[in-house]
Amino acid sequence: MKVVIPLDDTGADLATVGGKGASLATLARAGLPVPGGFHITTEAYRAFVADFREETLAAAAAGDAERIAALFAGRELPEPIAAEIRAAHAALGDDVPVAVRSSATAEDLPGMSFAGQQDSFLNVRADELLDAVKRCWASLWNSRAIAYREQNGVPHDDVALAVVVQELVDADAAGVMFTADPVTGAHDRTVINASWGLGEAVVGGHVIPDTVVVSGAAVVEERTGDKTVMTVRAPGGTREEPVPEDMRRAPVLSGAQALALAELGARVQALYGTPMDVEWTMRAGTFALVQARPITASGSRVEEWNDSLKRDYLWTSGNLGEAIPDVMTPITWSFVRLFINEAMSASALPGFDLVGNIGGRFYMNLSIAVSVARALGMGSRLGAIEQVFGKLPPGLDVPPLEMSRWQIITTVVPLAVRRRRRVRASLGGMRAFLSTSLERCEELRAAIRSTSSAPELAGLWSRAVEPHFRTACRMLEAAGRQDGGTLVLTRGSLRKLVGETDADAILTGAGGEGELASLGLITGLGRLASGEITRETFTRLYGHRGPHEFEVSVPRPGEDPAWIDAQLAGLRDTRADADVLLARQREAREEAWARFARRHPRREAGMRARVARWAGVVRDREATRSEVIRAFWVLRDFVLRAGELTGHGDDLFHLYLDELLALLRGDATPLERVPVRRATYEMYAALPPYPTLIVGRFDPVRWAADPGRRADVHDARGAVPPAVDTVTGFPGAPGVVEGVARVIARPEDGERLQPGEILVTTLTNVGWTPLFPRAAAVVTDVGAPLSHASIVARELGIPAVVGTGNATTRVRDGDRIRVDGARGTVELVGHP
Repeated sequence: MKVVIPLDDTGADLATVGGKGASLATLARAGLPVPGGFHITTEAYRAFVADFREETLAAAAAGDAERIAALFAGRELPEPIAAEIRAAHAALGDDVPVAVRSSATAEDLPGMSFAGQQDSFLNVRADELLDAVKRCWASLWNSRAIAYREQNGVPHDDVALAVVVQELVDADAAGVMFTADPVTGAHDRTVINASWGLGEAVVGGHVIPDTVVVSGAAVVEERTGDKTVMTVRAPGGTREEPVPEDMRRAPVLSGAQALALAELGARVQALYGTPMDVEWTMRAGTFALVQARPITASGSRVEEWNDSLKRDYLWTSGNLGEAIPDVMTPITWSFVRLFINEAMSASALPGFDLVGNIGGRFYMNLSIAVSVARALGMGSRLGAIEQVFGKLPPGLDVPPLEMSRWQIITTVVPLAVRRRRRVRASLGGMRAFLSTSLERCEELRAAIRSTSSAPELAGLWSRAVEPHFRTACRMLEAAGRQDGGTLVLTRGSLRKLVGETDADAILTGAGGEGELASLGLITGLGRLASGEITRETFTRLYGHRGPHEFEVSVPRPGEDPAWIDAQLAGLRDTRADADVLLARQREAREEAWARFARRHPRREAGMRARVARWAGVVRDREATRSEVIRAFWVLRDFVLRAGELTGHGDDLFHLYLDELLALLRGDATPLERVPVRRATYEMYAALPPYPTLIVGRFDPVRWAADPGRRADVHDARGAVPPAVDTVTGFPGAPGVVEGVARVIARPEDGERLQPGEILVTTLTNVGWTPLFPRAAAVVTDVGAPLSHASIVARELGIPAVVGTGNATTRVRDGDRIRVDGARGTVELVGHP
């Protein structure tokens, strides 16, 4: 039997240490400022009450709380239990005064806080500790607690009580903080109540506290209360005494202190994923957190998924955001974070979020890349960043990181050295990985299907599924990092020598004699349509790729025969169309090389070698990316099987990975969060795609309700350049085409695109590829020269303008437009 466990013990869960204890353990493990202490477990409580449990239940049924109090008071703690408690207290220091707080197993749960139902005792010394513990245990059966359980349908025989013993902070001030407005439910307002002395005066409602509201990293409201009394330490406990006259109407917190406290609140909310009610103390200007529970008073139905609220950064949904275009379920976000940690580890800086979840959508923190480039004296190379992530509006001031130039350099250089070693090691195994990945994924999917119990599936995750996924991600990192800046710099060099059109022509054909993975769906569907391969083979080779391939709650094309049928019907003779386009582009490439040789005869051999390296990097990047997506199919199967084995089906898509694994190992507590998570997902999924660029704090719901909203950029500082009527972007692929614009929001609506029309959309990824042979040109809001739309359009010789920011809002469905892929312009010719 475990009588006592450390405050931050990993086994400090709801069943072992109750709701308050589990919450404090979570805070402590996350490194938040929590006073030291320990838990007295529910096992100790059950051992103590074992001899009179039935009498207690009978008295509770009769409503006789006094009888129960007498039962507890009349018994001494068994000496083994008492000895462990005394030893744990002694380990805190020489007779350290402590707070002794009850923590029930039916406490601080969603929808039921049980706040104030059990007792707590402050300023307890060693000779009073055991009695305080017994009185805490007895308070599980006071009349308030009995009535509250009965009102909320909680059976008496299901509950037990743990006790939290913590060093008592002799607070100068204390109070309560709500990380969302407890009255209106507004998630962009942190409301702080503060008063002098210990927190009981505020919690107990004995004073009118100060109220400070923080929003947008600023204090927006302040109301100073008339704080007549304060709770202070006294021999044997606490007492209330008058507040000195000069302090009664003086503000408890300075503006800087309020902001620092709100930042702690934001960390707590991020940790729990839901608005929180946090009790805090302050001693000599230093804050400590003594309790945190989900807000129940506001009736909040949703969580807030919004990393833009943390600090002012420049976020972009360009590049990887194109591959992950959907609002993500929580389990997908867990997998995506794991993917980023492995595939982009070298781009991260300790202490800063490389990626963020804003309203459920994927964003990258571009402030990191820009700050590092400037610190390393590479400010002139910011254009290379735009080649990958898209254009920044003229005059946009990128918020820098809170680091000096020297701090960035001394942090980045060691990371770069480690990255080089890691990439070199991964490259050594890349060929073997690519040759075996398909078979390995099939083996893993079969192993997942064959598991017969939830614990067995959890073991398979640790033993085989997670290691393969991490390996796939590291291979993608190595593929993209090999040969330095080849992907970005080669195109720039060619453009200077031969111009945009010939440079793009020369850089096609990256697949060589094989198949470029980005074109896999086109060629695969063509092979299927011509009878060259069976549906089974198509599913095996190409069925993992699709428009929603990162989102594991969405079936893969290989699982959806109707998707395959729709593509075959829409593409008609896809193979012939694709072959014609590829052959035409092959001729354009040969002609461009001939012109290069005539103009730069001495540089041809060197440039051909350089382009060959470029093509190799592209092939490896596309191939490893494809295998990462194949691994995501394995992850989808893993979650589906977990749903089958636990009987909770698609509810599990609304858990985070650690919660899912906990469920598989027997802890059903995370399931309580599913209804709120599902409502949150549905709320965000109903909103239109957010701006490509976001600076500072962003509220997706308010933005969506604004009729004048911008789809290209949102700057919370109010410095957004005026919107323009012209449509311009990156030259994605050269050529001039005039035709009918077909504005399409989702690839599922692709049947609306008729052969010879111009595809206009927010963004494309590999799932859009089957539409490309039908399109005379492609125009996107989001994109860059190295984005999917550009690569595929160049390979097929289809004119493209990408990263316009406003094409879908300025071009109407059916308009006649002229697309110049070399100049990056889109002109309106006429309305329908």
